[in-house]
Amino acid sequence: MSTPPDAIEAVSQRVDTFFSSEQAATADWGPEAAGFVAAARASVHGGKRLRARFCLTGWQAVAEAHDPAAAPPAAVIAAAASLEVFHAAALVHDDLIDNSDTRRGRPAAHRALQTAHTHAGWTGDAAAFGRSASVLLGDLLVAWSDDLFESGLVDAETAVAAVARAEYARMRRDVTIGQYLDIAEESAFGSSPDAEHADRALRVASLKSARYSVEQPLLIGAALAGADALQRAALSGFGHPIGMAFQLRDDVLGVFGDEAVTGKPSGDDLREGKRTVLIAFARQAVPAGVRRTLDELIGDPTLEAEQIRSLQQTIIDSGALARVEDLITAYAREADRALAGSPLGTHAVGRLRDLALAATERQA
Repeated sequence: MSTPPDAIEAVSQRVDTFFSSEQAATADWGPEAAGFVAAARASVHGGKRLRARFCLTGWQAVAEAHDPAAAPPAAVIAAAASLEVFHAAALVHDDLIDNSDTRRGRPAAHRALQTAHTHAGWTGDAAAFGRSASVLLGDLLVAWSDDLFESGLVDAETAVAAVARAEYARMRRDVTIGQYLDIAEESAFGSSPDAEHADRALRVASLKSARYSVEQPLLIGAALAGADALQRAALSGFGHPIGMAFQLRDDVLGVFGDEAVTGKPSGDDLREGKRTVLIAFARQAVPAGVRRTLDELIGDPTLEAEQIRSLQQTIIDSGALARVEDLITAYAREADRALAGSPLGTHAVGRLRDLALAATERQA
């Protein structure tokens, strides 16, 4: 991705500095606390730093108009770092909710904490301990993301800080409600009309991913640069459709992705029962008997490889995969139109287009 490597390195260094400080502050609390804080630190390792990149580019898109050579100030680096910590919290909770065993090719947080319980020889149910500990781990990361975000606003202008805080709060609200709607949909789909399933899935994608992954990071960065209404509108007009395309690509990878690339088992979304737009489109297109079979199999955690392959082929044959690919393309075009003639920095617009390509054509 095209964000300058020194800016991303600065974000990573800010995250590392923050966690080093927290580890030092809790060093006297015993080995259990040290292990818990180490687990929190491990949760932020890896990933594409997507949200940080969009935050940095949102800032640049506005700041470039005043000073093309300006470097991101401490407030922007802290905000971008806080988004990565918040994202780590969301993944910890998401993996627990979905009962996922892996994340980025490594054990998910609740599984790692379960293993730590076993290796320590502690009494009680190791799996229950892992689940409980991961709830607290995600909560700690949310709190720390707020601390990190606020640390960057100490010297910010009052009006700029207020807008940035409002965008950050909106992001936290939207993604939390979106996550709830996501799990609710897995239970509610049977009692809602089939014709509504795709729209309901798109609503989840908007709240849980599009706003949180792309649009709000862009607007947070732009707020810290003092963006005006036209600049915010252009970034929002770009960010939301790219965020939707990003989530639809994630839905495709959740069913068809290569485990060696994604770090999660192929077809994992089928085992977890994710009621995505891809599944909604497939259900619309198949005969009633096939639809009943889909509903019986999707959400079965014991699905075997052959059953996964059969479901994948049914989705392809239904035309659902092609429809989702067309929708991804349409969203990408909508986003690009929002940049045309926008009052944003030229170099930043180029980076936004690069980020859009990386977000929508990714393989992991």
